[in-house]
This record gives sequence, C-alpha cells and structure tokens, in this order.
Amino acid sequence: MDERNCAERAANYFLEGYNCCQSVFLAFSDRYGIDRETALKLSCSFGGGMGRMRQVCGAVSGMALVCGMETGNTDGKDKQKKTENYGKMRRLAEAFREKNGSIVCGELLGLSGQAGNTEGAAPSDRTAEYYKKRPCKELVRCAAEILEREFPEKGA
Repeated sequence: MDERNCAERAANYFLEGYNCCQSVFLAFSDRYGIDRETALKLSCSFGGGMGRMRQVCGAVSGMALVCGMETGNTDGKDKQKKTENYGKMRRLAEAFREKNGSIVCGELLGLSGQAGNTEGAAPSDRTAEYYKKRPCKELVRCAAEILEREFPEKGA
C-alpha cells in the first residue's frame, strides 16, 4: 500500500472496520499533526450519516473535517475566511454528488427515507455480505480522491 495515497489508505481503513468519516479523516489527519486516537474520536459520530441516521454521508463529513483543517477560520468575525471555507466545502460536496448522485447516506445506500429512524444505532456486522452490498468503500475512496486533488500534500 502506498502510504502517500490517501484514497487507498481511506479505503483500507474502511475495510478495517472504521466508519466512512473516520476512514476519510484518518487518511489525512497526519498532515495536521492530529494523532490517530484523536482523529478517530473526532470523526466517529459522523458515521452512518450522523449516528446512523442516514443523513449526510460520512465520507462527505470526512471531507468537511479536512476542508476545515485546510481552509477553516479561527476568528469568529472573519466573514471572508468563513465564506471561502463554505464555498470550498460546497464545491467538494458538489464534486462528490456529481460522481455518486447524492451526498445523503440513505440515498447512496438505496434506503427508504425513514430507514435511519428504524435501523437503530447499532452498526451492522462487517461480514462479506455487508461489503458486497455496500458502496461505502468506493465512496470513501472517491471522497479522498477529491480531497487529494483539491488539497495536494505540500512538498509532495
């Protein structure tokens, strides 16, 4: 595995059992000096479309975390920086939507609108059947590829 390829790392993290957001964010976290445990905890709740409610795809949420690290504001009054960040995030989400048809977890999984309310919070077991029916590994890879294009590693 090419350790410099964030898309491959993200896909492999998903196969290790991390959720979509964790997989994307962890693949980039070393760029920001964020240790593995902190990265995983920060991104955990965004899995399954936010706590398995099937809302915004966790891979897109991972993109948002990386986007914030790259372009986020630190001064609450800095409207220009905030606007630039929001604009960048919209472009990232649109690139993901163009490639995958949606940024909503439930839609990407082909679930009905109420699925997140009836599935419960417990994550599905990661079986061979789970991986066959879920597009998540490729969605995670796609999100990381978009981020790699938008934010190439400095000095790479």
